[in-house]
Amino acid sequence: MPDEGIWSAQATTPSDIEEALRELLKQQHAKSEAYVPARVLNMVAVVDRDWRGEIYNRLEGVGRYHASRTILCAVEPGRETIDAWVTVSAETDPRPGELSLTHERVVLDIGPRHLKALDSIVDPLVVTDLATLCWAPHGHAEAIDALLRISQVVLVDSINEPDPRAAVRRAHQLVQEAYVVDLAWLRSTPWRERIASTFDPPQWREELGRLKAVSVRHRPDSGIAGVLFFGWLSAGLGWQPGSLVQRNGELFGRASARRGDVELLLQPNEKQNAPGLSGITVETASGMTISLERGTGGLTAHRRTRDGTESSWTVLGASRGEAGILGEGIRQALLRDPTYGPALECAEAMLA
Repeated sequence: MPDEGIWSAQATTPSDIEEALRELLKQQHAKSEAYVPARVLNMVAVVDRDWRGEIYNRLEGVGRYHASRTILCAVEPGRETIDAWVTVSAETDPRPGELSLTHERVVLDIGPRHLKALDSIVDPLVVTDLATLCWAPHGHAEAIDALLRISQVVLVDSINEPDPRAAVRRAHQLVQEAYVVDLAWLRSTPWRERIASTFDPPQWREELGRLKAVSVRHRPDSGIAGVLFFGWLSAGLGWQPGSLVQRNGELFGRASARRGDVELLLQPNEKQNAPGLSGITVETASGMTISLERGTGGLTAHRRTRDGTESSWTVLGASRGEAGILGEGIRQALLRDPTYGPALECAEAMLA
């Protein structure tokens, strides 16, 4: 069984926690030189104390995308002091001639009064010269604002914000300060990839300039994922997006394209369980229709050409699941997606 070192303390300080981390790493190295600290990414998660276990389990489920050092800050109302629990654990037992990576996990129980100066608490605990990703799935915007001083990447999930307008405003604000990874955006990745690949063959490419209607179906709380999808199309195809308006429980709008207006429709799907999109239909002026629907094991695709010919197929492995989405979000902290920013700007224009 892989080895693990543990330290804990009540009413402690960042300097004591930093010293404990160094001592645990020394102890691991003394046991075997095969134990080597992973050094890729710091992650700081700020969560509500009551949901600490749920977030901890989500982070455990990301598999090989674990951050090298994870600092979980659990906010407890009324707390004045800092309690800490630190572990240094190896992925596997080292085999002869092989190395075993170790990861550090720091759990801090803090109070609301610590949030505005959270950077001063966390700064001594992150690994120097590594990128730092911060995430606050339960709000705590003041904590993220404080952490921006020491973070290069912010992980957000725009679906968690009840007001889509507030979600895009906040994301746009953060984009000015750091690289933003939005889980709502990542959930649409398979859909964007499949739509792009559908029009990639030379015989279908010209149809992109003839799009006249796009409808997106989504879980009721995931409309922002659909708006970001519209933003991606608008930015990529040079559309001028108009405002989306409420109509019979749906959001309707238009975007101005070179050959005319494109109708945009967002439709909530009450039967959708997983966050994100459940279906997309695009229609061209020449009469071609392409639909994607969420199905078992992937996406079900259907095409009807202008002469009435129909074909259907299944795109396997399109869904990563929520654990996969979070893992991909952590992986994206080390990458750069140039398409999110322009899509976000167009989405903001649609929700103005």
